[in-house]
Amino acid sequence: MRVFRHVGPFLLALVAAAALAGVAAPSAGTLSRVPVGVSVAGLPIGGFSSEETRVLLRAAYAAPVAFRLGGRTWRVPAERLGVSAAVDDAVAQALRAGGGDSLEVDAAPERELLQDYLADLARELERKPRDARLVGLDAKLRPIVARQVDGRTLDREATAEAIVTAVRSAQREPVRPVFRVTKAKKTKRGFGPVIVIRRESKGLYLYERGKLVRRLGVATGTWEYPTPLGTFAVVDKQYNPWWYPPSSEWARGLKPVPPGPGNPLGTRWMGLSVYGVGIHGTPDAASIGYSASHGCIRMHIWDAEWLFEQVQLGTPVVIVSA
Repeated sequence: MRVFRHVGPFLLALVAAAALAGVAAPSAGTLSRVPVGVSVAGLPIGGFSSEETRVLLRAAYAAPVAFRLGGRTWRVPAERLGVSAAVDDAVAQALRAGGGDSLEVDAAPERELLQDYLADLARELERKPRDARLVGLDAKLRPIVARQVDGRTLDREATAEAIVTAVRSAQREPVRPVFRVTKAKKTKRGFGPVIVIRRESKGLYLYERGKLVRRLGVATGTWEYPTPLGTFAVVDKQYNPWWYPPSSEWARGLKPVPPGPGNPLGTRWMGLSVYGVGIHGTPDAASIGYSASHGCIRMHIWDAEWLFEQVQLGTPVVIVSA
C-alpha cells in the first residue's frame, strides 16, 4: 500500500496524459493486457493493454528530469539530455511477465548531450573558495574579518551516474548534483595579524585573531608629506636595510646610507603596498609621537625589531586619521 501511495499521483497523471493522447483506460474488452501486479521501472502497469502501457511509458520517459539543490528545484527537458528508452521491448517483456514481476527499461541519456549539460551545470553551480579576509574596522577601530567560504567543484562522474539512474526510472526522482568541497586556505580562526595605525594619535596597534596584542608609539608624516590613509599590505621585509634617497626634492643631493647606527631606517624595514612608504625603526627616538617623517611610520628601533618578527608578507595594514 505504501508503494501505491508513492506512485499513485504519478500514475494518475500518466493516465490523464494517455487519455489526452486518445488512449482509453483498461476495459474488459481490451486484449493483450499486462498481468496484474507487474511493474516497469517502478511504475505499476498491471491490467493495462499493450498500447496503453506503451503510451504511459513513453509519457514517463518524455517527462523532464528534475534537479534539486538545497531549496532550489529546476527541470531539464528530456530532449536536452537526449533521453531514449526501449519502450517497445519493455512492453513486450511486460506482456510475457508473471504477476508481481518488476521489469526494467533500457533507457539512457545521449552521452555527448549529457556531458554538455554537465559542463553548463558546472559553470552555473561551481564556486571558488574564498579565504577569510579583512573587510574593515568596527566603531572602535578594531579589525573586522569576514569568514572564509569553501568552494565546490561538480563531481561530474557521480552526477552523471545520478542522472542516468533517474532517467532509467519511470518515476523520475529529482537528481541532486554531487560536489567535491574545496577548502579555503585561510580561515577566520587562523587569520594572521592585522596592523591598525592611527595617524593623528601616533599609535600602531597589532591585532591577532581580533584581539589587541600590543600598542606601539610611532611618528607619522608631516603636513607636507602626510602618511597616506587607506588599507595596504606589507609587501617587503628587510633586515638591516640600506637607505636610498627617494626621487623627491627634499632628498636632492643625499647619498645612500649603508646599514649601521646612523641609518634612517634603523635595523628593520617593512615596506607597504604604496610607493615609498613603510614601517621602520629610527635612530631619532625623540621624533616618536610627532608628525616628523616624510610619509613613513617610524618606530623605536627595538619596537620595529619586535614587530618585524610578528608580521609576514601580506599582513594587512589599515591607516586611519584618528
